[in-house]
Amino acid sequence: MSQSPSPPPVPDRDGSDLPSPGLENFGPDRSNLEAYLFLIATTLCWAANAVAGRLAVGEVSPMLVVLGRWTGVMLLCFVFLRPRIKEDWPVLKRHLPFLAALGTLGYTGFNALFYVAAHSTTAINIGILQGSTPIFVLVGTILFYRMPVGPLQAVGVVITLSGVTLVAAQGSWDRLTSLAFNQGDLLMLLASLLYAAYTLALRKRPAISPLSTFAVMAASAFVVSLPIAGMEALSGYSQMPTAKGWIIVALIALFPSFIGQILFIQGVDKIGPGRAGVFMNLVPVFAAVMAVIVLGEQFHLYHALALVLVLGGIYLSERYKRL
Repeated sequence: MSQSPSPPPVPDRDGSDLPSPGLENFGPDRSNLEAYLFLIATTLCWAANAVAGRLAVGEVSPMLVVLGRWTGVMLLCFVFLRPRIKEDWPVLKRHLPFLAALGTLGYTGFNALFYVAAHSTTAINIGILQGSTPIFVLVGTILFYRMPVGPLQAVGVVITLSGVTLVAAQGSWDRLTSLAFNQGDLLMLLASLLYAAYTLALRKRPAISPLSTFAVMAASAFVVSLPIAGMEALSGYSQMPTAKGWIIVALIALFPSFIGQILFIQGVDKIGPGRAGVFMNLVPVFAAVMAVIVLGEQFHLYHALALVLVLGGIYLSERYKRL
């Protein structure tokens, strides 16, 4: 979740597909080492997107970042995934409206909010708030797919949302009671909710190569980004990229958007979606570390507490079924 991170696995009604954070599933089998490296590299790519979003401020306007991102990804997909797309085209063609809607929701919509949020909040906050997405997916699964709720799930949801609230209030009780939240934090929270909705909708994606569906959704994200970038220009808020801005957009397109997605898909193929989903909990941790090192952001005590609450809540909500 950014990056448009690949979504966490959508659980079945009985919760059997929920990622299990227990280390007992990660044995010493050397055949899994490649998958683990792929998934760690994926989370590094997606965490770096939060830092890139902050670096883009003053270098290129948000909607041009979105447009440039999906332009680059579409070209990369055309070069590297064209045979796969051609093979799956008969199925893709039947599902184009649905896949276009998914690309609009999860790619264009999420990223538009993400990069606007980066103008008024920190990369640390972005990473932590984005890290709450699995809990919103869980809540959506309970509400829309009637998945039974265990006691630890309920506690996990409350704990994670407490961490989100702590970040949004910046650790201030006065901010919380007066509802004086940072606009960027609220936009990032909305982006996470949007991505959770996209993740839930992925449940109905066609049963073909995820590389093909990714390429079609990226193409639709590019198409939808065009009028949005046009509206930004008409409003007078558009800023053409500086030399640094072009580099940032190119890196966003290459690493979080394309390489990160491909590595995630390969990792899922090797060890399954449940075990792969565990690695996504590293995104807010890596984002916080990168923000401190690259941007010099201040890591406050409330950030540490929020990280513990968000990750701890996800751990509890995903572990309940094994107790």
